[in-house]
Amino acid sequence: MSDQLSRSIPGWTHVYSGKVRDIYIPAGPDTGSAPDTYLMVASDRISAYDFVLPTQIPDKGKVLTQLSLWWFEQLADIVPNHLISTDVPEEVAGRAMITRRLTMFPIECVVRGYLTGSGMEEYKQTGAVCGIELPEGLVEASRLDEPIFTPAAKAEVGEHDENITFEDMAGRVGEGKARALRRLTIEAYERARDIAAERGIIIADTKLEFGVSPEAGEGDIVLADEVFTPDSSRFWPAESYREGEVQPSFDKQYVRDWLTSPESGWDKKSGELPPQLPEDVIAKTRDRYIAAYEQLTGKVWDF
Repeated sequence: MSDQLSRSIPGWTHVYSGKVRDIYIPAGPDTGSAPDTYLMVASDRISAYDFVLPTQIPDKGKVLTQLSLWWFEQLADIVPNHLISTDVPEEVAGRAMITRRLTMFPIECVVRGYLTGSGMEEYKQTGAVCGIELPEGLVEASRLDEPIFTPAAKAEVGEHDENITFEDMAGRVGEGKARALRRLTIEAYERARDIAAERGIIIADTKLEFGVSPEAGEGDIVLADEVFTPDSSRFWPAESYREGEVQPSFDKQYVRDWLTSPESGWDKKSGELPPQLPEDVIAKTRDRYIAAYEQLTGKVWDF
């Protein structure tokens, strides 16, 4: 799906684009007022190392949307979500949803069940992650005794999110909201982790986003955006899991690995836009996204 198509949808006005998603409000004479609903469209754009790549991955946006919809159903008894309808314009069928307007918390709610990525790097330096002390002797991909909540402050597109402590988070959103967000994030992760484990997938970590309706009561927290997708989570095949090793994954790690290989000729520290992805990298990345969908949901990909 081209960006031009994604930003020209009859009946809707484009108002925002992130790294992957495009947001619309209903077109009409009241466009200038705060809308009650949004059209959220997941494009086929892919990002890596804080760059939106010049190459798209076919069907990626549909996978993100369909997988999020499936997870919304699995988590409905834990937390409400922002979905109103999937009855969307034909131009974005399968990759869009109509959602409630929310005031979003400026926090990425990250939960880690295994130690890897930036958490592993911080642990090597301090023995802790986001202020949470961890046992000595942990290695790459070690499973943690209990999942830990490690929030991050949201950054602008193209910038790094900033890992913060729970106390920092509480200072930004309030103690009560911080505790509620931590509880919901861990409960959602534990549910998803157990479901995925039954299907041979380890969810090593994930990030969730929450908001509240502008007119909502104090306790009404709503799950939003994407949920337990290959873009927001690390999915590892359980059959090949080996503690102490970097794990193969269902996400865009294949793209990251190619970009940092000599074959790409790209230096991620140069500040230059990454090169076009080769056809085989595009195809293999698409296959990984679809494999994650099929293995988790038990459905055959037919979108």
